[in-house]
Amino acid sequence: MGGVEASGKTVEEAIEKALDELGAERDEVDVEVLSDGKGILGVGGGQAKVRVRLLSGDEPEPGNEAERGDAPADEPVDETAADAEEGEFIEDEAEYAAQMLDHLLELMGIQADVSIRDPETPGDGLGMAKAVLDIEGDDLGILIGRRGETLSSLQYLLNLMVSRQLQQHLSFTVDVEGYRRRRERQLTTLAHRMADQVKRTRRPVTLEPMPPNERRIIHLALAEDRQVETASLGEGDARKVAINPRR
Repeated sequence: MGGVEASGKTVEEAIEKALDELGAERDEVDVEVLSDGKGILGVGGGQAKVRVRLLSGDEPEPGNEAERGDAPADEPVDETAADAEEGEFIEDEAEYAAQMLDHLLELMGIQADVSIRDPETPGDGLGMAKAVLDIEGDDLGILIGRRGETLSSLQYLLNLMVSRQLQQHLSFTVDVEGYRRRRERQLTTLAHRMADQVKRTRRPVTLEPMPPNERRIIHLALAEDRQVETASLGEGDARKVAINPRR
């Protein structure tokens, strides 16, 4: 993925904005500071600007074109990958990821089936993930955990392993019995309900702390609402979304 650019009063604020947009944690990304906003000797500065890119495996060294995915001029380009439509997964990569997920489940002593589909919504990782790997079976709540924490850890581990084995940065969304879709619907409903409250009272509302991928759903759900605006507050696990009246 090419990454996203974000601006802020400080470098850290710009990074946090980019993390919200990507739905990622700090240790899952590579950060390039485009401008620290300080100017020369503190004069002529502006907003800090960064470019943040998801990492699914080891970060390639600068200039290492083979690991970065840029083919040298004297080597053929992978036209299959270049021509793939947005949201369409490359079958062999997704199949490999599904097989590895099957193996992980076996090691955990869990009997379940894994299927592959294209991302369709922000909760699926639309625009970020190559494919969604759906796990279906009986009594799989143990794979979800409290507020999806176990599921997020399983997804991170899978992406790390697949990326290292295939020697390229890849991202797959792992879902268990439609949990992410259900959670996305809940968050979208919550976002619109709280937005209506903000419009009615003209007072901001701050939601409970959420992981980056869930904050991203809230931001996207209200992105087109001209009467409210969203912002993330706090740090680390305590980071949450505030919904404010738009001025």
